[in-house]
Amino acid sequence: MVRMPRTTARRTSATVAVATPLLLTVFAATPAEAHGAPTDPVSRVYACSPDGGSSSTTACRAAVAANGSPFTAWDNLRVANVNGRDRQTIPDGKLCSGGLPAYRGLDLARTDWPATRLNPGATLTMKYVSTIPHTGTFRMYLTEPGYDPSKPLKWSDLPERPFAEVKDPALTDGAYRIRLTLPKDRTGRQVLYTIWQNSSTADTYYSCSDVVFPAAAGKGGTGAGTAASPTPSKAAENTAEKEPAKSPAPSAPAATPTPTPSVARSAGGVAPDSTPVAADSDAGSGPSAPMLAGGAAAVLLLTGGAALALRLRRR
Repeated sequence: MVRMPRTTARRTSATVAVATPLLLTVFAATPAEAHGAPTDPVSRVYACSPDGGSSSTTACRAAVAANGSPFTAWDNLRVANVNGRDRQTIPDGKLCSGGLPAYRGLDLARTDWPATRLNPGATLTMKYVSTIPHTGTFRMYLTEPGYDPSKPLKWSDLPERPFAEVKDPALTDGAYRIRLTLPKDRTGRQVLYTIWQNSSTADTYYSCSDVVFPAAAGKGGTGAGTAASPTPSKAAENTAEKEPAKSPAPSAPAATPTPTPSVARSAGGVAPDSTPVAADSDAGSGPSAPMLAGGAAAVLLLTGGAALALRLRRR
């Protein structure tokens, strides 16, 4: 058996004694469970955190004040041992905080939370940032039509079933990217409520993302979120089919009085134009009826005068 010199043994013991606390610190600092939250559409907890960029907004300042502390741990809003009993575990009015006192500022009923603009029926790729890959199921809910954001969020504001559910998505570049198809019947301000139930841990994560859909269009409108290219209405098409093509009106002689400007047309789905119209006619192509009558009278007058002059010369 080879014996180490006492000096070497002492150095080895000292090295182990110094390294052990450092290793314990590293292991303690390493997260033992997955943490995360949606960053697009941005969740309240991330938007109002020091990393989210919206902490100076009125809503976030009010949330931090009600909370009593900033949302530094924006990725740690989780409740253990829920096991799918979300509605039985999380109380009404506390859905955004998960019922956790450390996040109670997120439950404020406000209409000015930082929000993401979406289009109904569109395909959305949610970005859910996470630190460690874990298995689990994401369930996404969208508040029902008629939801009132000025009141605390309740379970009755959400449908019984999620509009999208995704199991074990891949974690790429530090985030889960989940493709969703949004419901088509939402307008105005809504809440996208996300539940992430881990299967490799006992935790369930909750988050509220405020979203805004275009307001409902008037009767007969499209209600689309993006501006549609203008297309002629059916009434305008039918009018164009029935009316004959119009030739451009000839310019009037200088001595002819300028006709009274006509009113811009509003039939056929074309919006009235407030710009003054110098010469426009809806009655038919060519000069207006007063112009034709005046021209005919002038021709008759000239013809009669010529005939009278010939008669006087012959005499």
